[in-house]
Amino acid sequence: MPSIQCVVVTPEKTALETTADFIALPLADGEMGIGENHAPVIGRLGYGEMRIVSAGETKRLYVDGGFVQIADNVVNILTGKAIPSSEIDVDQAEKQLEEASKAVAPTDELAAIKTRNLEQARNQIRAAKRSAN
Repeated sequence: MPSIQCVVVTPEKTALETTADFIALPLADGEMGIGENHAPVIGRLGYGEMRIVSAGETKRLYVDGGFVQIADNVVNILTGKAIPSSEIDVDQAEKQLEEASKAVAPTDELAAIKTRNLEQARNQIRAAKRSAN
């Protein structure tokens, strides 16, 4: 029986509210797995695929950075974007990757933007391909 409450919120809406047996999140410094009675945590999300396992089924969402709070079997996720991996526009992501690759970044600020755009595009493409399999 699912034991973890998961709430994913974007600036526009509550993108997902469900229960789960297990959740895997992309953090800024790696991936984190969350099971029942996980220790309280506040962390920074990275760009990538979030997996929610419930009753043997896996839901996949691309999350675009943000924050996660885990406490009392509730996982709250605040992110700029949450898209089902199957709905990612791969052509748009590949276009973003191409444009970011060509971008000139003479300052630290522009280099950080270029790196972020590259990471977002690569992870969107990766999430879409995993969803297709």
